[in-house]
Amino acid sequence: MKLEIDSFSGYRIYPSKGKLFVRGDSKVFRFATSKNASLFLQRKNPRKIAWTVVYRRMHKKGITEEVAKKRSRKTVKHQRGIVGADLAAIAARRDQTAAVRQQARLAAITKAKAEKKEKESKKSASRPSQPQGAKVSKQQMKGGKGGR
Repeated sequence: MKLEIDSFSGYRIYPSKGKLFVRGDSKVFRFATSKNASLFLQRKNPRKIAWTVVYRRMHKKGITEEVAKKRSRKTVKHQRGIVGADLAAIAARRDQTAAVRQQARLAAITKAKAEKKEKESKKSASRPSQPQGAKVSKQQMKGGKGGR
C-alpha cells in the first residue's frame, strides 16, 4: 500500500483519498482534504499555520523521544609560557605584591636614567663644541630660493 504525503499539511494520504493538483509547470501537488487545497491555493504559508506538520517540526512540538540533550564540550584552559618568560617566571611575577613590583619598576627607571645621563656626558665630552655662526637652513644649503 503506497501512502502519499500532503503537499501542504504533511499528513498521510491513503489510496483513493485526496485530490491531485497539477500546476502549469507540471509540478504535482497532493492534498488530503479540500481545506489543505484551499489554503494552498490562497498561497498561505504552512510554516505559519499551527496544525501543519511543518509548523510542528519548526517549533519543536511533540518530540518527546529526544529528551537526552547533547553534551557540550567545556573549554579547558592551558597555561603556556610566553616568548620572553617561561611558566615559572610568569607564576612568580603573578605572586608578587604590588609594592614589590612598584619598587622594581622604580629601580629600573632610575637605572635607565643614570645610563642615559652617563651616555650623554660621554657624548658631550668626546665632541668639542662647534662655534656657533649664522644659522643656515637646509633650503639655503641646497641653493634653493630661500636666499632671495
